[in-house]
Amino acid sequence: MSKTIYPLESTYNLISREEEKIYKPPRYISKFREQVKHEKQLNKASSKTMGPPKVDVPSPDKYLLKHSKEPRLPEKKPFSYGDEGHSKKPQVPARTDYPPMGVHTKKNFVKSNVIENIMAVPRKPQPTYTDTRNGDKQLLENSGLVSKYIKKKDYGQTPEYLQQRREETRREQEEYDNYVKERMKQGAMKQLPEEERQQILQGLKKNWDELHHQFQKLSLVTDTASKKNRKEHLEMKMKQLEKDIEMMERYKIIYIANN
Repeated sequence: MSKTIYPLESTYNLISREEEKIYKPPRYISKFREQVKHEKQLNKASSKTMGPPKVDVPSPDKYLLKHSKEPRLPEKKPFSYGDEGHSKKPQVPARTDYPPMGVHTKKNFVKSNVIENIMAVPRKPQPTYTDTRNGDKQLLENSGLVSKYIKKKDYGQTPEYLQQRREETRREQEEYDNYVKERMKQGAMKQLPEEERQQILQGLKKNWDELHHQFQKLSLVTDTASKKNRKEHLEMKMKQLEKDIEMMERYKIIYIANN
């Protein structure tokens, strides 16, 4: 048998209850609401988003034809040679027409050419400049740029700053040569002979070849500390030898200090 569970009886259930009412403050309404609506209605264009209210239905007689949307060529015009009023082409000479023959002139072209060249006025040379972009020479016609720079007092002369640099370089070289001569007189330094310089240079190159031969024998995989140290040691020695070889080849005159 199933049991029905009833709620427990209570005297509080017999008391009538009043419904609780929740009082809310009045909703805020801006005093500019009507003005905003009016401005929005004025700024809103008609059929701006939804299109025109009524669309003209196309006539069934004006249906879309084939190739009607493709561009069309302009209408043909009659072709004409040259200006109007002239014949299209000169007439072809007939077989019976022959060119004029036996017509000679008495003018001596060699003599007239000599006279014209003798009496000709020599032309003035036009200023030119070289365009560094394409190397072509272009004429500066009707321009006063060249004449402006030609009329300068120092035109064609070496600028003063270049003369000052040359003078400073010459003075420094002279002071260095005097210093070297003085030190060599005192016996503090001497110049390395050319034969000895070549011998030292050949010895440096030979040592570099030997180190390079050892470097090529190294393993491709440097997985141990000893292999890594060996490779770095050989690379350091080869770089030092390369610097020494470059210095010996660059400077032909080398001075050695006497201790």
